[in-house]
Amino acid sequence: MRGFVFFCLVALAEPRLNPQKAYEYKYEGRVNIGRVMPNLAESGVRMTCKVKISGLTAQTFLLQASEFTFEEFNGFAGRNAFTPSPKITERMAAELGKPFVFDYSKGQVGDIQAPAEVSETIVNIVRGILGLIHVTIKTTQRVYQLEEAGIHGTCQSNYAVKEDTNSKDITITQVVDISNCREKALFDSGMALAVPDKISQERGESVISTVKYIYTVKPSPEGGVITRATALERQYFSPFNVKGGSSKMQAMKELVLLGVAEAGASAAPPGSMANRGSLVFKFGSTLATMPTLMKKTDNPTTKIVELIQRLAQANIYQIDSATTEDISEAIHLLRAITYEDLEAMWTQLAENAEHRRWFLDMSVEVGDARILKFLEARFKAGDLSANEAGQTLLLTLNHLAPEAQLVEMAKEFLTIPFSKSHPILWNTVVLAYGSLVYRHCAQIKPCPVTAVQPLLDMASDALTRGSEEDMVRSLKALGNAGHPASVKTIMRFLPGVAATPVELPARVQSAAVQSMRLLAVHDPHSVQDITMSLFVQRDLPTELRMLAIMILFETKPPLALVLTVTHHLMDETDLHVASFAYSLMQAFAKSKSPENHILSTACNVGVKMLAPKFGRLSYRYSKAMRLDWFNDDFLIGTAMEVFMLRSATSIFPTEILMRGKYHFIGRVLQILELGVRADGIKELFDGDIPGFKGDLSYGDFQALFSVLQKWETLPKDKPLLSIHTKAFGQEWFYGDLTREVVDNIRQAFSATAGKDTPVWEMIQALQKGRSWHWTKPFLTIETRYIQATTLGLPLEIGKYYLSVTGITFNAKVGLNPPLTENLAQLLNSVVSVETDGFVGVTKDINLFYGINTEMFQSGLELKSKTVNAIPWNIVAKMDFKQKKFEMEFPACTKETKLASVKNIEEPSLAKSTPIIPDPPANVEQIPEDIYHKRNRMCSENHLYGLALCVEAEVKRCHFFEEYPLYYFMGYTHFAFKLLPVNPINPVEKIRIEIDAGSSPLPASVRQLLNSLRVLSREASRQMSSTSDSSSSSRSHRPRRHAMAEGSNAAPEALFSFKVLAISGNAKPGGYEAAFYYTPAAEMESTQLIVSQVGEEANWKMCTDANIDMAHAETKVHTRWGAECQSYEMSMKAAIAHLPSSRPALKAKLSWTKIPQYMIKWGNSVDEYIPGVAFLFGFYQKHAHNAKNEISTSVTVSSADGIDVNIQLPWV
Repeated sequence: MRGFVFFCLVALAEPRLNPQKAYEYKYEGRVNIGRVMPNLAESGVRMTCKVKISGLTAQTFLLQASEFTFEEFNGFAGRNAFTPSPKITERMAAELGKPFVFDYSKGQVGDIQAPAEVSETIVNIVRGILGLIHVTIKTTQRVYQLEEAGIHGTCQSNYAVKEDTNSKDITITQVVDISNCREKALFDSGMALAVPDKISQERGESVISTVKYIYTVKPSPEGGVITRATALERQYFSPFNVKGGSSKMQAMKELVLLGVAEAGASAAPPGSMANRGSLVFKFGSTLATMPTLMKKTDNPTTKIVELIQRLAQANIYQIDSATTEDISEAIHLLRAITYEDLEAMWTQLAENAEHRRWFLDMSVEVGDARILKFLEARFKAGDLSANEAGQTLLLTLNHLAPEAQLVEMAKEFLTIPFSKSHPILWNTVVLAYGSLVYRHCAQIKPCPVTAVQPLLDMASDALTRGSEEDMVRSLKALGNAGHPASVKTIMRFLPGVAATPVELPARVQSAAVQSMRLLAVHDPHSVQDITMSLFVQRDLPTELRMLAIMILFETKPPLALVLTVTHHLMDETDLHVASFAYSLMQAFAKSKSPENHILSTACNVGVKMLAPKFGRLSYRYSKAMRLDWFNDDFLIGTAMEVFMLRSATSIFPTEILMRGKYHFIGRVLQILELGVRADGIKELFDGDIPGFKGDLSYGDFQALFSVLQKWETLPKDKPLLSIHTKAFGQEWFYGDLTREVVDNIRQAFSATAGKDTPVWEMIQALQKGRSWHWTKPFLTIETRYIQATTLGLPLEIGKYYLSVTGITFNAKVGLNPPLTENLAQLLNSVVSVETDGFVGVTKDINLFYGINTEMFQSGLELKSKTVNAIPWNIVAKMDFKQKKFEMEFPACTKETKLASVKNIEEPSLAKSTPIIPDPPANVEQIPEDIYHKRNRMCSENHLYGLALCVEAEVKRCHFFEEYPLYYFMGYTHFAFKLLPVNPINPVEKIRIEIDAGSSPLPASVRQLLNSLRVLSREASRQMSSTSDSSSSSRSHRPRRHAMAEGSNAAPEALFSFKVLAISGNAKPGGYEAAFYYTPAAEMESTQLIVSQVGEEANWKMCTDANIDMAHAETKVHTRWGAECQSYEMSMKAAIAHLPSSRPALKAKLSWTKIPQYMIKWGNSVDEYIPGVAFLFGFYQKHAHNAKNEISTSVTVSSADGIDVNIQLPWV
């Protein structure tokens, strides 16, 4: 009976609104954004108002808000409070005060209407208010689940209903799992090129969101009246794993009934209203507001022009890192202007080269139809250079919003004649369009074939005409697009799977196979069928089969398919295919990346089966190599892959591929790929090479060189080398080095090149003085993840990576005597060069987490700035005839920051607070929960008057040791600087001199070299006497004879090298290094003497090195200090391969006397040797070894093993 009564009460509690009554509520909504841990700064807003709801019809009601206030919070909980914001209150109240009409029936909010001038931000806030009267009640169940639409989208809700026995009120609890929504109110952009990794996402999440509603309903015969409703939403976010610390968003709202009054006649319907949709959150002007900026967009064109002019002027010589904020502001304003504004600014800025470049580089970030229309006009007018057009269109299509109508507009560039005016430009247009199709298809499932149809037609037409260039281009573009509809077209280019096979060049077939890599993400089963079919056909080319197996493993094949590959390999006769497939499986078997977790297990099984047969194949066969790392706490990792494809007919690799991948928050991003094909060079080396033995001896290199000299026999249009590069998985550039290009370069730089050649013209221009300047602002990454909060405010996670690169080069050349006939005269001229310039890059990383609207922003922000800057000022002189070279640099007179990394805090801003609290000014000791360290290390050289310094400062909260997220909180500063110091003598400039000419040796140098050889011979005799190898003793006499013979030969000067500090009329100070060579039979002997130059300077370092070619032995003897007399050290290394013993490498280092700092360093390292040796599988044995000697031997113990023996002093 009690259950029956309860269900009757529930039936009476179904929320209804009486159109004859007016309901007055008090509403409060609050959101706070901060960190999970205490005592850290937070940001937040609070909104309060009164809400009146009255009836228009039986199911249509009017909502009016009054007494609205807006408050904001910025500081520390318990220390700071919410403060009113009158301007925002006034602006929002003006819109909230307008009437809003909504449909309501049985607790369900239907369509919402509002005046057309009301912004979507305000309508969303109204949605948040109405969400507190939107509830579903089932009259026959206390606990139930259902999928329903709400402000977050169509999500799964869990309800629980209970009765208050005293008041008879019904309490309804609703919990919504925002992570489990079929249709979610979500905007996610900028991550289309990062492939999701489900296994990584299972290990940890970066975003978790839930919301809990509690409704108190008073039953009545007319229906339930909601007397109080509350909502609490929590979201936890981390750029890493939320288990390792996170940011939090907590949103609360409350609606309390103040009273119900008789309305009398129905309320008068408001004026013109527009349907604004359902309760589901809608994205409007929110998307136009960059979360890292809060700037007015009034009169944007004037502001943009001023910003461009200021940026061009500030960065005219070097990068001004303080101006990068202006670039973000300019991009923000560019997104607020019209197409006509773009045209007007182009007319105003195009004539100035600096302004023109800045405008084009930043306008690509407009990202919609306006920039496409603007570029289409430029292409048709032809008022861009091919270089400008290629760069601008490439970035435009890669940063364009991937919407269907924009993809349709972008097709126009494939038909404009100007696009084909330059080969590289045409390649860029086609490849960039393919990238746009890929990003478009990442948002639309299934992706319409109309998007990729132009590329399919292009590929079919190229195949029909047999044009190799066009086939390669279209296949690469199809590879960028990764559209499932392109499978059948790609198959037409592949032997063994094409319905009508066509004989095609290897380069085209390679492009066809590799074009399926991104298809493996969308249609792995089709790719597996094709690549497996190619792999098992042993009559196909070796390279094609290896590429097929490489793409097959991109699909992450299951265990059954991996074992199928394994069984086919057991009978494989092509060792290149077998070696490549085995090494690839071996690499995946060792993988630590989550994406390869299942594949790694499968490959482990296959490797164990194949190891006995293919485990010892050498590196002269094709190989795949892979190294990776992954951290579960950070949910980040890296991977590096190298693929080297060879063939049995050539020692030269057919193709080399190198890739770098980055794993982060459940996604995998292929950062960079570099590929090189050597079709033409490989053709030269096909077949046997006369004189080539494969032992990498001098004879082998001579044989290879003789083959390379025949490269002129190749066709002019056949590529010698082909290269391609990919960024973020998309190919953006490829090019060929043909014989014709090489011929042109040879002719331009040949000694007979005269006045009509480009090099001659360049030299003439340099004699008059040339200046060149280039800057490139580039918004490398812009990712935005926006979802609704229960208040109707958008919560955004924004990541921005902006870089500005700058190069300035000024040069003037002098020639004495000047050129009159050809370039060969340079060899008899003295060339002087004066050059100064700058190369640098500034990188800004901005992360935002919080509420972002066009009216206000509230959240957490991390700013990081990295600056790399290298200025130069050089005067050089080159005498080619005398083989003498000089360079001069000005002395270091001011601080020069070469590199710095800094997290930026801006507490000076009125509403910006550092996350970590600063200690009060009257407190000298830093609180225990704050970690603050400063450090500075400098290496000073008073001889040259400069110092290299490393500065570091970090400030962290005490959680940084426990949670990875907090490593990045607080303040960080790192800098690498060049500083002036007080020199020994005043330094005007630093000079470097190189003398490679022959000159007679001074008597002092000849005497020093003779003494050095005698001491070296004596040290070698002592080292040999301690050897316990009888074979070594027997072979000592002939080697000593060779050394004695070498000591009688006259040394020859190779070259000398000086670095001097020039100080007016004073004697230069610095260092001088001289290399000498002493010829002898079966013996290579070189000497190096380094001397300090200056008044009363007597420090020297003397080194004698001997290489005994006949006995594979090297000896080095070094003495240093005052006149090379203070310290002494010798080293000996030899390869022993006697018939009665196994091959071995033996090395010995001994010393007579060494400096104290080297002894101290050796003792500190000695403490770690036992532990490190144990980790590497060594065992320790105590013995009385020589006190001043370290020796080691590496002996081949078996076909796949070595023995390593290391003897340390007294160990």
